[in-house]
Amino acid sequence: MRTYLLAAALVGLAGAASADPVEGVWQTQVDDGAYAHVTIAPCGNAFCGKISRTFKDGAEYKSENIGKKIVIDMVPVGGGKYEGQVWRPSNNKVYSGKMNVSGNAMKLAGCVAGGLLCKSQDWKRVK
Repeated sequence: MRTYLLAAALVGLAGAASADPVEGVWQTQVDDGAYAHVTIAPCGNAFCGKISRTFKDGAEYKSENIGKKIVIDMVPVGGGKYEGQVWRPSNNKVYSGKMNVSGNAMKLAGCVAGGLLCKSQDWKRVK
């Protein structure tokens, strides 16, 4: 029985260690006094992020965007980099997207013109 529990614990640790670096909850950059927490998790062979909490002027509030997908089908391309799409709530448009994860920091960019013109935000890991 003790051997079984030890094996189960080791399998659990291996599963936690194999989580992709982008998985977790990320805080967006503050924009006009507001920011969000985005939960990024696997979606098929890619990663997607949904708005899980929203804040304005330092207090949590219930935005109409909670539950909406802001990071769409990001596929790892190596070296902590991902490519897919991002949704910008302020204008309800979807852009070509790039993410670059380094530890607890992420740079997320939305691009047009084949990736020539990009606007980026710096996000930080919450958990």
